[in-house]
Amino acid sequence: MLNMRPYFYSPRHVAASNGLRSATDYFQNFCLEHEMELHDLKMMFKYRQKKQYHGVVHPKSQRKRDYTPRYPLLHSRIFCRPPSAFLSAFNLGYRPFSTLVHRVCEILSNQRVPFEQSSELRSLARNLEPFHVSKIIETHDNVDSALTFFYWISSRSSYKHNMSCYTSMVRRLVADKKFSPADRVMILMIKYCVVKVQIQMVLDFVNDMHHLGLTFSLASFDALVVQLGKFNMVSESKNAYKEFLSSGIAPSLKILNTMINILCKCGQVEEAEPVVAQIYQQNMSPDAFTYTSLIHGHCINGNLDKAFGIFNDMASKGIHRSSATYTTLINGLCNFGRLDEGLCLIDQMTQNGVEPTQRTYTVPITKLFALGRTEEAISLVLSMRERGLQPNAHTYTAMISGLAKSSQLEVAVGLYHKMLKDGVIPTPVTYNTLMNGFCGTGRLEFGYELFLWTRNHKLVRTETYNTILKGFCAVGNIDRAMILFDEMLKVGPAPNIVTYNTLIKGYAKRGNLDNAQRLMEMMKENGCKPDHCTYTELISGFCDTNRVGMAFELFKEMKVQGLEPNAVNFTAMVDGLCKDGRFDDALILFREMQKMGFSSTIETYNALLNGFCKKGMLSEADKMLNEMVESGMLPNTITYTTLIEGLCKKGGMDRAFKIFQEMEKRNCSPNLFTYSNLIHGLCREGRAADAENLLEEMLKNRLYPDEVTYTSLIDGFISIDKLDHAFLVLQRMMNAGCQPNYRTYSVLLKGLQKEFHEVVEKVATQNSSFDGDAPDTKDIITFDTFCNLLTRMSEIGCEPSVETYHTLIGHLCHHGRSSEADMLVKLMKEKGLNPNEATYCCLLRAYCKDLRLDSALRTLDLLNARDFKLPLTIYSEIICALCKVKKHEEANSVFDSLLDKRWNGNDIVWTILIDGLLKNGELEMCSNLLRTMESRKVVFTKSAYSMLEQESLNIHK
Repeated sequence: MLNMRPYFYSPRHVAASNGLRSATDYFQNFCLEHEMELHDLKMMFKYRQKKQYHGVVHPKSQRKRDYTPRYPLLHSRIFCRPPSAFLSAFNLGYRPFSTLVHRVCEILSNQRVPFEQSSELRSLARNLEPFHVSKIIETHDNVDSALTFFYWISSRSSYKHNMSCYTSMVRRLVADKKFSPADRVMILMIKYCVVKVQIQMVLDFVNDMHHLGLTFSLASFDALVVQLGKFNMVSESKNAYKEFLSSGIAPSLKILNTMINILCKCGQVEEAEPVVAQIYQQNMSPDAFTYTSLIHGHCINGNLDKAFGIFNDMASKGIHRSSATYTTLINGLCNFGRLDEGLCLIDQMTQNGVEPTQRTYTVPITKLFALGRTEEAISLVLSMRERGLQPNAHTYTAMISGLAKSSQLEVAVGLYHKMLKDGVIPTPVTYNTLMNGFCGTGRLEFGYELFLWTRNHKLVRTETYNTILKGFCAVGNIDRAMILFDEMLKVGPAPNIVTYNTLIKGYAKRGNLDNAQRLMEMMKENGCKPDHCTYTELISGFCDTNRVGMAFELFKEMKVQGLEPNAVNFTAMVDGLCKDGRFDDALILFREMQKMGFSSTIETYNALLNGFCKKGMLSEADKMLNEMVESGMLPNTITYTTLIEGLCKKGGMDRAFKIFQEMEKRNCSPNLFTYSNLIHGLCREGRAADAENLLEEMLKNRLYPDEVTYTSLIDGFISIDKLDHAFLVLQRMMNAGCQPNYRTYSVLLKGLQKEFHEVVEKVATQNSSFDGDAPDTKDIITFDTFCNLLTRMSEIGCEPSVETYHTLIGHLCHHGRSSEADMLVKLMKEKGLNPNEATYCCLLRAYCKDLRLDSALRTLDLLNARDFKLPLTIYSEIICALCKVKKHEEANSVFDSLLDKRWNGNDIVWTILIDGLLKNGELEMCSNLLRTMESRKVVFTKSAYSMLEQESLNIHK
């Protein structure tokens, strides 16, 4: 077994791992171990944090101006970062903790001079921190004097209470049975909460105080339920409400309305109805707020008819329908595809004398932009301005979002600058929207620079990180995403379910399902429960990599975890079983889905049809199609395309074209894949000319061929010995901006090789002196053929690019021909082109596979010198290859150089130690590298440690 001990991200993680309740408990243990006072340790942290300001260095004599722009100008490449300044806690001149607290207590005890008049106390107050105040409240002998001091110190502009001050004060008051002042302090404590964790702490604290006699008053419960609603804490709100009703205090209309609003915001209208009944029981009447909340709940559930019913009831009962009421219904209509009705309602509200607000316009403007109805959206903005309503941050953000989603990012950026010019301050959501736009259009570098700007200006939220993580995962850079995730765990903001699901999807996209599953285990450890989306990503990923057994285990695990599989989960599992050829199991699961009351979706039927067609089981596919139609479900484009693909592969082109014509009759538009399958089928039958005609029809319908379509056509012409025409198709392909892929070049190389062998055979036949059999090398693409391809490309005006060389080098590397790949790299450099990072990764993998480790190390040194950041998987392959030939010292050196860069500690453990060394039986080397991680203070989570330990035990067994 390895000699290991866990390393964690923060005191909070260490506390949890040692059975401690909080980071404070950890600090207390730390202080005992190091013979320090807890207050001194905390004081150092507090002073460092308090005295660090953006752009300012204290004391006053050392102030310096900050010339950083307040907001970034996008595309100007000026994403300035604020200068950071740190002050040592030791030159601030504070008094020792015990002396300061003791002296304040003495002043409070002086009955001759009221402490409010003490100049000494006013002087000392400048150095008081919340932990001092908390201690003063706990230790001062007079609770009334402590309470007066509590209010006095909070009125000073330089001071602000924290949670410990409030809890200390409430404890003192409850201990003295002073429940009325304790209730007033509790209201302040509730209102102090600005994050969900704090309000949860308040609930736990109040529950403890309840046993000592403290109960909610009408005012304190009112404050509590408002805060619970703000953080959407529905279950906590329900529990608190039940407890409050059991106290016998009659609830106010405000409390009942707040509860109705909390329930309706999450669509729980049925549960809100008993609360509405409670209003009548208390001899009160629902008001506009009550009805608006109910309308909102029905809109969330898509019950727009019921929402309209309540809306009309308000008019019949003489209840004023405010702008909020209209806005709620307008938003509901827009969100459920009834945009034009929503726009009409805006006109109706103005006719009824109700003035729209900025919120009224926000959602309709967003939807118009998203639907590409740009002119109408701009017209609505102008109408808004005519009413004297200037777009606020939310409206601007909605417009920016709509433009970005409708592929008008440049206009969105221009609108952002207009927003700044108008003096409207962007919100974190504005920046997230822009970031999402940059990442979604392949401009990740702009998105990342904007992320850095927001992070340095303290504008990041969990959603901000989620946006940039999604961007990195979309381009396959999961290593970079995990580094940012590491940052979230260490310094915040805390990751949420979306964070984990984004990263799990990123790993699944790369085919690294082991790490995806490990991340789910880490997610559970950190108290974040996996949801349907988590399991769907993993199930789909395992199915796509032919690991259906693992997918099925996860499917069963969902039920154990209390998550009933939904239609999406069933469809993913059915699709996986079909791909694995387990049609009987797929049909059993499909029938189980139907028995459980799930409506069979078009996606599920398409998954079954796809499975049958790919295996050539066309009769079974026909039966399933008939069942689908009989259930009242009409085939869609994917259904028809699936059938066409199956027929094309079986040579049933006539029937495939009949289905194609039926699609058009049913107004079901063929898509790119429909045409691609037909073109591929025609080419398989040697009808390349017909396939090319179909390509022209495709272009007329404004469908643009992709690399698969062009490659099928190129292959078709090569198969009928029209290589020159195939190169003309390649020329057309590249001129259209479509990059050839691995298969495109493979087809052309085979065509050139075939042409070469035909010439050789022709010459051999004509040469009477030829004796013996020619070597059978038709299946081996010679290096000369690669060079011939590059020459032919140049001849047709398609100069080979970096991507061309990368694809060809990858082809050679994949077939274990790294020496020839080196020759192609040399040729590439002679042409003035430099290999990119992906090319070097191909070379390094090939070197490791061929055990050309001197070449691998030379290349690695070159890339490190150029500050390339290679994926962890490359380092893992190099280290494992070095260990294979017993070059342990070099492996240690590579690992040490790896740690000079920023990585996620878990990722290192998973990728290099577990999947690399331990799976190759290198137990001792794994232990050595773990010690290196310890000495370099690389941290990882408890779950990663447990996995490492378990894997080492498996090796011993």
